[in-house]
Amino acid sequence: MSRIGRKPIELPAGVEFSQNGNVVTVKGPLGQLQKELPAAINVRLEGNQVIVTRNSDDKTDRSLHGLTRTLIANMVEGVTKGYSKTLELVGVGYRATKQGEAVNIAVGLSHPVNIHPPKGIQLEVPAPNKIVVKGIDKEAVGRLAANIRAIRKPEPYKGKGIKYETERVRRKVGKTGK
Repeated sequence: MSRIGRKPIELPAGVEFSQNGNVVTVKGPLGQLQKELPAAINVRLEGNQVIVTRNSDDKTDRSLHGLTRTLIANMVEGVTKGYSKTLELVGVGYRATKQGEAVNIAVGLSHPVNIHPPKGIQLEVPAPNKIVVKGIDKEAVGRLAANIRAIRKPEPYKGKGIKYETERVRRKVGKTGK
């Protein structure tokens, strides 16, 4: 039995859980999330706990058990607290500016890059060298942060580029002259 899949998910006050077939909906103070789950996984509500079980001990069912439980737990946490990722722009002249909903990024390319967030995601620029991606869907927040980072990944010689706030760039020694 999956150790992660076996743990029940506690629903905090103010969170509603509903299920229609294998489509799960979680409503909370920050919004609503909906996800279609695999048919091999059963989800039921008991009191204020969500219990995730599987139909059989097939390898695929076992692998989906813990994943499904974690996806539902992430949905519950997203509608109560939300998720955020902070990116830092490191380099001379690297900066970000907010223009309405979009963010304009200048990172040494021949043109500025405009980032338009998808529905449900907010972009903030607290400083010219920081971008904060916020939202209730963990997957969408992570995907947008990764796409922004991919514009100019941090390079190992000078450390210039766009990196996550907690990321440590492994530095390399450059060439030495004779």
